Amino acid sequence: MTPAGRPGPGRYAGRHVLVAGAGVSGVPVAEALLAAGAAVTVTDRSESAALGRLEDAGARVVLDARQLPAGVDEVVTSPGWRPDHPLLAAAGRAGLDVYSEPELAWRMRGPGAAPWLAVTGTNGKTTTVTMLASMLRAAGLRTAAVGNIGTPLLTAALDPGYDVLAVELSSFQLHWSRTLAPRVGVVLNLADDHLDWHGGFDAYGSAKTGVWRGNTVAVGNADDERVSRLLGSTGAPRVVSFTLGIPQAGELGVVEDLLVDRTFGPGGPANAVELGTVGEVRPSGSHNVANALAAAALARAYGVPADAVQAGLTAYTPEPHRNAPVAEIDGVTYVNDSKATNPHAALASLLSYERVVWVAGGLFKGVDVDDLVRAAADRLAGVVLLGAERAAVAEALARHAPNVPVTDVAATDDGAMVQVVDAAARLAVPGDVVLLAPAAASMDMFRSYAHRGESFAVAVAARAGSV
Repeated sequence: MTPAGRPGPGRYAGRHVLVAGAGVSGVPVAEALLAAGAAVTVTDRSESAALGRLEDAGARVVLDARQLPAGVDEVVTSPGWRPDHPLLAAAGRAGLDVYSEPELAWRMRGPGAAPWLAVTGTNGKTTTVTMLASMLRAAGLRTAAVGNIGTPLLTAALDPGYDVLAVELSSFQLHWSRTLAPRVGVVLNLADDHLDWHGGFDAYGSAKTGVWRGNTVAVGNADDERVSRLLGSTGAPRVVSFTLGIPQAGELGVVEDLLVDRTFGPGGPANAVELGTVGEVRPSGSHNVANALAAAALARAYGVPADAVQAGLTAYTPEPHRNAPVAEIDGVTYVNDSKATNPHAALASLLSYERVVWVAGGLFKGVDVDDLVRAAADRLAGVVLLGAERAAVAEALARHAPNVPVTDVAATDDGAMVQVVDAAARLAVPGDVVLLAPAAASMDMFRSYAHRGESFAVAVAARAGSV
């Protein structure tokens, strides 16, 4: 056994492990298990080059398996596979252990493995985890932002070259976890999302709390009622909050234009330590100030000095498609926040601007948009709708913003975004912001939210060249 009772790679020798999914996480999972001496069966929906490589490496490949192959001891599933998938349901009925790539990474970590500082929440995960990595680097630590970005978590967890890992964890991954216990974990926020996958909000929220399992310090958002309520029952040795208000003892927060720590400073909560300024936070917006405070809480809990936190903030380069200015044309600013794939994220983006021509629509994944439209109605100068479920936004606008002009773009081909940008430009006046914050997933029209954001940027560039 390795330290802290972790099984380590050796426990997989001779075990028969089924790997469900051969995507970004599934391939390194299968490779690591093969290297550990496991018998590996891999299943995916269709043939791919990745499956061919795994088969050449010694894995057995079964396409679109619906029944458990004989002799399977446990299952490692990719996060996109729903709990009610016939294969996973069969594994559950058979009493098999079913878990995710992060859980496998935790179980396979060796002696002296890098500790994890983990981030989850409905929105802001990638921004927060990359901000955190920047702070850790500024402190001279060897680190990486991993999880759903960059290097696969399993690969990084087995690499002895890291001092500490900044880990992004989704509700899917946490649902399929059992023992992983980050040194410090934060829940950024909780709003309705992925309810079709989890079967309801209670199950979704419960999955998120897995990030606090075994923490020495559990961190949560004091301004989010759902998070604050759950944080109070974590049982962690130390509980810390962050807020956009003036921080109380035991919190990080904002005083005028300063980010302030009243938790980890010399002398304890009685003394406030400055961590930087609101103006140094990029991307802009109050939600990203909250993300910066969350990242700072994780870094400070790990012992990162205040000056390194500030240096990390000033050195931070925002990830693409997150509240990113694209261009200014005739006094109108065009902003790409294609990563706003649910109403909670879209509202945070909309509230960052005073007068907005909003580009919205796509796939809403069973989530209602009524509250979003009601909350943003007073700053809408116009709305351009696109995507398969755009009618849901139109109906909400008719109820809560009936006087706001709306343009419906029914096209779904490659030229649709050009129509969208042209329509938005007709609705906007100098001083307005045209904001792509769809509040919805992109797969009805685009390969990903990144593809959607790139299409928007290209359409804006084309308009800039034609005026």
